[in-house]
Amino acid sequence: MKIKGTQPEGNESGMRNCCCVRVLQDNGEDSHRISPSPVVHVRGLCEAVVEADLIDALEKFGSICYVMMMPFKRQALVEFSAVESADRCVSCGAKEPVYIAGQQAYFNYSTSKRITRPTNADNPNSGNKVLLLSIQNPLYPITTDVLYTVCNPIGSVLRIVIFKRNGIQAMVEFESVQCAQKAKAALNGADIYAGCCTLKIEYARPTRLNVIKNDNESWDYTKPYLVRRDRGKGRQRQAILGEHPSSYSENGYGPPCPLLPLPGNSRYKLTSVDAPDMVSYPLPQSSSSYSGHAPSSVAMVSGLHPSKMNCTRIFNLFCLYGNIEKVGVSKRFPLVCQTEAVHAKFCAVCSVSKQHAVIPSQVFELEDGSSSYKDFAMTRNNRFSSAGQASKNIIQPPSAVLHYYNVPPCISQDHLLRLCKEHDVPGFVKFKMFDAKPSSKTISGLLEFDSKTEAVEVLTVLNHYQIRIPNGSNPYTLKLCFSTSSHL
Repeated sequence: MKIKGTQPEGNESGMRNCCCVRVLQDNGEDSHRISPSPVVHVRGLCEAVVEADLIDALEKFGSICYVMMMPFKRQALVEFSAVESADRCVSCGAKEPVYIAGQQAYFNYSTSKRITRPTNADNPNSGNKVLLLSIQNPLYPITTDVLYTVCNPIGSVLRIVIFKRNGIQAMVEFESVQCAQKAKAALNGADIYAGCCTLKIEYARPTRLNVIKNDNESWDYTKPYLVRRDRGKGRQRQAILGEHPSSYSENGYGPPCPLLPLPGNSRYKLTSVDAPDMVSYPLPQSSSSYSGHAPSSVAMVSGLHPSKMNCTRIFNLFCLYGNIEKVGVSKRFPLVCQTEAVHAKFCAVCSVSKQHAVIPSQVFELEDGSSSYKDFAMTRNNRFSSAGQASKNIIQPPSAVLHYYNVPPCISQDHLLRLCKEHDVPGFVKFKMFDAKPSSKTISGLLEFDSKTEAVEVLTVLNHYQIRIPNGSNPYTLKLCFSTSSHL
């Protein structure tokens, strides 16, 4: 005889909602089955699943009362309003595959008839609008600014209080019960940062939060004047992040950028304002920055072709204006990306972001098969790594003429034209090669195109292309930049 079963996390309040236990005979047949229960144990979930995914996939079987996520075990408990709904779910899962967030899940009855809630306030019908967030595996600092950026795109946040009890926890008060319900469904089980800072969300006991100061651990967004002061000295203490979070402006808290990818279903969004799927951890900056905003080295780029641009090609363009640390491309909004550069302010084709770092919330595959996120901190193709290197670069806006260099002497005009054709980019209309010293191992010159647009496209594709020559030990890295000449 064999005993088969699973159980949720050992330190959870709902531990006695044990997963289904089945006793099997040696021939594999059941000698005992758990009696039907309105609580169903779900296994085999993908890492990125959130409560909303469970609701979307299982509400067809009947009304769902409550969901308890167990993200690190890739499991969950789902409580239906009626046993008949749970029976339909378990029966259907036994007969045919049931997919949750694109991955097949497995179902059994729980030994419990109800998921244990910490308090009656966990019932959404009680009118509670305060959520209790437990942050599991918190590898990065969690501040009010971070949680506001996570929660506010789903529902208007009024107050946040962070405290360290059983790890890092926080209470977030929303404007309404409906906003709290949407936030719980959209964020429960999600990672704030990839692979860490996982959110486990329940309804809190208090129905309103009391905030006496605005800082990294508590904030009342209805009272922005509650700044922390150094008592007894009559002056304000120096703030690392300034007086307000990075999303604050003279007109209040502007449209925030979510740290998490929200479910595609629009019912989980506060508004239809487009925001990229990039996480942005606000690093400490000086409080003396102009207008209360800390300077940022992150550039927000828009208008990129989703099938022609990738992280490497974005790097090829922006490395002309500063050392590129990281590049990330959004999944839901493929025309938006973020680039972290030392000289982001010189990139005239983009805007400087209020965010201070680029960290992907979810890495995925672009249309060309490359990754949506890439770290360029250690690449040799950065051109501002030293004072000597930087002095050789001329900050030049896009032009129709490209300057090419570091090309082997055996490469001719026809070779370069063929290279353009092979990579499906426009060919140049005029060509000029500079005279080189007899001892020089490389050549350089100018290429003129019909328009700036064509020149930009060629630069993004062919910059840093590896040119290999017969019997050569190492390839030559073709380098391109915009020329100061407007035409040849």
